[in-house]
Amino acid sequence: MYKRILVGTDGSTTAAKAVDRAVELAKDSGATLTILTAGTGEAAKQVVDREAARHGDSGVKIDTRVDDRDASTALVEVADEGDYDLLVVGNKGMTGASRFFLGSVPNKVSHHVQRSLLIVRTT
Repeated sequence: MYKRILVGTDGSTTAAKAVDRAVELAKDSGATLTILTAGTGEAAKQVVDREAARHGDSGVKIDTRVDDRDASTALVEVADEGDYDLLVVGNKGMTGASRFFLGSVPNKVSHHVQRSLLIVRTT
């Protein structure tokens, strides 16, 4: 079903739920998984490395990536450039009045991604 899955994380406990679900899907479908965070420097690298290590015994081939663009742009463009079959994000930020004025990462991604998208309920 899926061959390549991309999941976004900001290192939060809610985003970890999206990573967990992406790992489950990758394992069930035999897909490879890339864990991506938007940021720069060592702190961003630690976010993806920590998530990859947490699932090191899952049997899933996991790659990590740090991108210095804003989160929604990074997720959409990496998904397209990398020819991923599925993009996984958490729903955090999709509720509340602020989403109407500023938008949230999952909301922006859902309007622009050209790939299949799974929004995991994390809250």
